Amino acid sequence: MTTENRQLQANYLRVLMVFFRNALVRELSFRSNFMITLFSRLFWFAAQIVMFDLIFRVVPQINEWTRAEYFGFMATGMLINAIVEAIFMPNCANFSEMIRTGSLDFALLKPIDTQFLVSFEKMDLSMANQIVFAIGLLGYAIYQNGVWPSGWVLVIYPLLLLSAVAFFYSLMLALAASSIWLGRNQGLLDFWFYVTVFARYPASIYSGSPIGELIRFTFQFVIPILLVVTVPAQVVMSMITAPSLWTLLTLVAAGFSLICSRWIFQFALTQYRSASS
Repeated sequence: MTTENRQLQANYLRVLMVFFRNALVRELSFRSNFMITLFSRLFWFAAQIVMFDLIFRVVPQINEWTRAEYFGFMATGMLINAIVEAIFMPNCANFSEMIRTGSLDFALLKPIDTQFLVSFEKMDLSMANQIVFAIGLLGYAIYQNGVWPSGWVLVIYPLLLLSAVAFFYSLMLALAASSIWLGRNQGLLDFWFYVTVFARYPASIYSGSPIGELIRFTFQFVIPILLVVTVPAQVVMSMITAPSLWTLLTLVAAGFSLICSRWIFQFALTQYRSASS
């Protein structure tokens, strides 16, 4: 690695730390809002746990998912969602506003990659509490499952989590880039939430009916949100005990989505006309 490349990486890291510090200052400036957000997310988290605990008091398992395994799936989904919403959601949701106000013009003039800038400039650090809750639930689920993760799980599970985050970021970035053609994309961001609702449940939940199988196929292979959430949960709960085709597909889906979203974003920028034009 050349000295110039090392300096470039250091500069990007320095910029990222500045973004983090700015986000921290914003959160500390409104501590009451932070505490309200903390308690509201804690209430939502507890409601989810109680609801599914009541279900598993009646049935021993849902499809092939036991209580502990399902809680592991919930923790994995919450962890992925918290990371995406903490880092990327504020920025992608603000992209159309940057176009409307002309802020994107200034971003394009800065000597830094535009995608990096618009992806990381704002952070929602209040989501950190959901990350803590999710990790706690994951530890409880593993303990209840009684099967401790092996060495390969400790390596592949974080990689699969990052792959899932990368996939959801790519989907969100592609939707945000459409603002350049549409002006405002609130409807598409609503579409994001509607689609990701399906990722709240394991892929096998949708089997058993023609409509369910269609949903499962669509969101496991066409827009693989079920794939990138279900597979990490299966790995950490020892439902997949060795590298398999599913783990490979998850990694490939993440890599392919990153490449596609990068191309869409760059192409969208070539179509952008300054707010003053």
